[in-house]
Amino acid sequence: MADGAALERGQALARSIALIGPRCAGKSSVGPLLAELLGLSFLDTDVELARRWAAAQGCDPLSAGEVLALIGVPAFRCLERDEVERALSGPPRVVATGGGCVETAGVRELLRARAHVVWLHAPLEVLEARLAADPAPRPALDVDLADLLERRRAGYADLARIDLDSGQSSAAQLATRLAQLDWLA
Repeated sequence: MADGAALERGQALARSIALIGPRCAGKSSVGPLLAELLGLSFLDTDVELARRWAAAQGCDPLSAGEVLALIGVPAFRCLERDEVERALSGPPRVVATGGGCVETAGVRELLRARAHVVWLHAPLEVLEARLAADPAPRPALDVDLADLLERRRAGYADLARIDLDSGQSSAAQLATRLAQLDWLA
């Protein structure tokens, strides 16, 4: 439940809050809770990308991972950039981005210009356990997870106004901590 101060902070925002980080870091779990606390809407760019792509193809709903496997990384990154731009073009909201969004210069530019960026991360062993337990269809990683995290770390760190370790805290605890921040400071 949102408190009055958190709602005021949410209503005072001029920019969206974008959650970045690797898959299974908690972006899609923390995001809706944070949005509720701040009285904002929530949008998951992977969900929207997959919904939009499936609708354009006239096919049944797919996951972002399934779309990525079908169209390949370069085409997926183009769609992802468009989806992030749409998400950050409207009124302020909480946006969960795809784990690889930091690999695209255009997405990094959009995030830097239009959002308060929060980097959610967790230790490798926590991410591996979450991935193993996650039923969502995901494409097979073509690289070792540790290597992937290392490749993306600089992009996450460069964009992040705030970074939070999600390994030991629940999504509700992380959302509450974020909702208490003065986003305008």
